[in-house]
Amino acid sequence: MGFLSVLSCAHQWISSRLQPGDLAIDATVGTGADTLFLAQKVGKRGQVIGFDIQSEALTLAQARIRKQEEDSAKMGSISLLQLSHDRMAEAVPESWQSAVGAVMFNLGYLPSEGADASIITQTNSTLAALEAALGLLKPRGIITVVLYPGHEGGSQEAEAVLEWASALPVEQAQVVMYRQLQREASPFLIGIEKK
Repeated sequence: MGFLSVLSCAHQWISSRLQPGDLAIDATVGTGADTLFLAQKVGKRGQVIGFDIQSEALTLAQARIRKQEEDSAKMGSISLLQLSHDRMAEAVPESWQSAVGAVMFNLGYLPSEGADASIITQTNSTLAALEAALGLLKPRGIITVVLYPGHEGGSQEAEAVLEWASALPVEQAQVVMYRQLQREASPFLIGIEKK
């Protein structure tokens, strides 16, 4: 058995923290894989809110979720918003402040055939969204960020996120990284646990 992919590792880190009934956020819905994963982890008493700026992404995610209808009684409620992730703090209910168990970011572009790969996550909105996510987390809540330095704009975003995460005070959060060191352009994962 080899090392986990960055996505599988992010799921493992989240799985060890989320409890049934928790609140969770998918900051970058994409095709809905993480949204569905979070809804399964929080269970029928939990709630998930997902953000994406592309209607195509939300359509793909809704189709993925519908395919799991037989399991829907075991999943948390899902709300999908066509909104930038940097607006998450204002878009979630007030009761979610300092109460969210996990926030997942899978940056880059929509990984779907025919999707416009020039529409990518933007550094400024990503950094604002990370700040918002940290404020929404409950103590011991976790943020996972999968970064893709291998596409145009990706390395600048990855560097900015690394700089932001490295500057977090240790009294506020613990930050770890999961990365293949021999390939500079390979995707990597950052985990942020709120103290």
